[in-house]
Parts: sequence; structure tokens; C-alpha cells
Amino acid sequence: MKQRRINKIQRRKISIFVRCLVISFVAWLLIAVSNKYTFTVKAGIEYVNIPEKRAFHPLQSDTVSVRIKMSGWNVLMSRLNPDTANIQVDLSSLSSRNYIVFSNQIGFINRQFPVDKQVISVGPDTLYFDFSKQTQRKVPVRVPMHIGFKKQYGVVGPTRTSPEYVTITGPLEDVANIEFLETDSVFGTQVHTDIRTVSNINRKQRTNVTIYPTFAEVTIPIGELTEKIIEIPIKVENEGRYTSVRTIPSKVTVTTLVSLKDFSKWTARDFEAIVDLDNWAENRVKSLPILMTKVPDYVKIIKIEPQNVDFFVRK
Repeated sequence: MKQRRINKIQRRKISIFVRCLVISFVAWLLIAVSNKYTFTVKAGIEYVNIPEKRAFHPLQSDTVSVRIKMSGWNVLMSRLNPDTANIQVDLSSLSSRNYIVFSNQIGFINRQFPVDKQVISVGPDTLYFDFSKQTQRKVPVRVPMHIGFKKQYGVVGPTRTSPEYVTITGPLEDVANIEFLETDSVFGTQVHTDIRTVSNINRKQRTNVTIYPTFAEVTIPIGELTEKIIEIPIKVENEGRYTSVRTIPSKVTVTTLVSLKDFSKWTARDFEAIVDLDNWAENRVKSLPILMTKVPDYVKIIKIEPQNVDFFVRK
């Protein structure tokens, strides 16, 4: 079958049609992205200007829906790169009432967004609060770590924070449940020197609790580690019902990983290795496992030899 060929005039018509189609699409796209649309996003709440003498409990979720008027281009970017926003809520009016109306704070909230995004409303429009007795206490600061060390290096001492304690103020029932506060995690790779940094105190959504100060200076001592072999006498637990008990061998050899600067500090007196005769009395085992019940801080046990010992009992 003979294939029909497109002549020059037809090719020109097709070319014009395609150009018009592209121009129409571009024009439509420009109009679409320049028009204004209403877009709803989820936002977390951050309270500011909290009344000093009133402790409060929010009676609703700490997430609200924010209706924003923005261009089509911003809507497209928001869909391609969704992000949970945070809005600040002014609580200064709680000194005389127990609720906050968002419609009265639209201007304050709009100042927290770019000029090309206009907040129309927030849902729910009203936030209610329950007030209770306010109390204050001090809690210790802890530092979570995610650190990778250079070979033969590690933490060789206690992590220090300045301050060691922070003051928390808030409702009695909330403050009483807080035993400690953590800083933001400290990260590192191939670490071989001391870490000194400033880390913020992590609030963990405790929006109705005031923390002071809000950050701490963190020092983590890092040092070189080395192996140390120590012979430790075996202690027998629950031997009172027997005339004598003897283990073979009477000592265990423990291979440890210790700080190079503390190499001579640790001796057998700083460790305790036991066997428990109740294990034999109850389970009639033929050998007793070694249990390390005392190991100095920042000393790592690598190997215990032997891990089980034979024993003789005289009743």
C-alpha cells in the first residue's frame, strides 16, 4: 500500500497548529500560576508571651489548619514540597480570660508568613485553656549522642553540661512528671578529640512549660583507648549452706578497653566477678557462668576467660 506523503503546505499547517497549542498552554499556565487560590496547611503551635503567674493546659490539639491565600505557583510548590509550618500564638490575653481567638490575631500571624502568602483564617478559631497551680523545680540536663569514633578512640569520662540543671515552670501535674530534659542530639564522625558545643534544650512539645535557660554548653571528653588484661579473683555467691566451695580456676582473666591516661588507675579491686551457686542448686549445671557485677564507668569488657568455671562443693 502506498504511503501518503505530507506536502509542504500541510507540514506548515501542522507546525502552526503545534505552535498555537504550545502558546495556548504557556498562556494558560501563566494565568493559572498567577491567579490566587486558597490552600489549607497543617501548622504546629508555638506559644509566646505566656502570662508569668498562670499555668495552663491546652484543651485541644497542638496542630491547627491554616487557610492561606497564595498564587498558583506557591500552591504548586507547596504540593511538591509539603512542609509542616509552625505559627506563634500570643497568649498575653490569657491574663484575663481562658481562651484565645485566632481571628483577633490574624495580623500577628500574617507577619510570620511571606508577603505573597496571606492567612485568611485558622481552624479551630478559638483555643481553650484550663488553668492550674503553677510550680517550679530544677531537673538535670542529659545529652543524647550519635557519635562515630576514630579507631581506638571513645568516650573516656562523664559528659558535662553547663548548667547541669535547668529550671522548669508550669502546671504542677506536668512539671512533676519531668525527671530530666535532654538537649538536641550531638552528632559526630571519626571523632578523636574532646567535643565542646552549645546545644538547645529539647522542649519535646512541652508548650505550656517554661524552661530556663534554653540551652547548655556541652563537653564530652574523648580519648585514646587501649587494651588492659586484669586477673580477677572469683567470688562465690550463696555459698553459706556449704562447708566449702572451690572454683577451678580461682581467677578469671578479663580483657578490657580503657582510657590510655587511666591505664594504671584500674586494678582488680575495681572489678568483681562472681559465680552463683543457686544456679547449680536449682538447675544442676555442670559449670558456673562468670558474671561481672562490678565494672568501672567508661571501661569496656572485651573478653572473659574462661566464661564458665568448674567447681567443687563440700556439704
